[in-house]
Amino acid sequence: MVASTVSNEILSPVTPSRLWKAVVKDSHNLMPKLMPDIISSIVILEGNGGIGTIRQSNFTSAIKDFSYWKDRVEAIDDEKRVFKYSVIEGGLIGKKVKSTLFELKFEDGADGGSVCKFKGEYETIEDSLPTEAETTEMMGSMVGMFKAIEGYLIANPDVYV
Repeated sequence: MVASTVSNEILSPVTPSRLWKAVVKDSHNLMPKLMPDIISSIVILEGNGGIGTIRQSNFTSAIKDFSYWKDRVEAIDDEKRVFKYSVIEGGLIGKKVKSTLFELKFEDGADGGSVCKFKGEYETIEDSLPTEAETTEMMGSMVGMFKAIEGYLIANPDVYV
């Protein structure tokens, strides 16, 4: 087993509060609408969005390696806009990785925009790290989902205000 971290920062013209509401508070409703070719549904199985909440994300056949994953909210701080969750079942759990922990943080940026920080910590099953291509794909998927929400918020300035 090998532990590693991947991270990324994205500058966005959208305010941190709007991104927080869309990405963290309402992604279970928003993501299937914005990315129906990839995400068929996100269902809250337990909880009310706070720590311990378990959600199941169901994917379309466009995702070849798995059809769903379940994640659990590990930490949520509305004031500091920090959200942590772990994938506990499905996805690459048990196939390539033993555990994952993701952190999203939304900070004030220049000109009223945001600095969005993504970090993923994971432990592999085998004694090797993912290839650079696999790591790039992992971060690319997160960035792609973020950009879909950002585009929606820019096109709809009156939502999540």
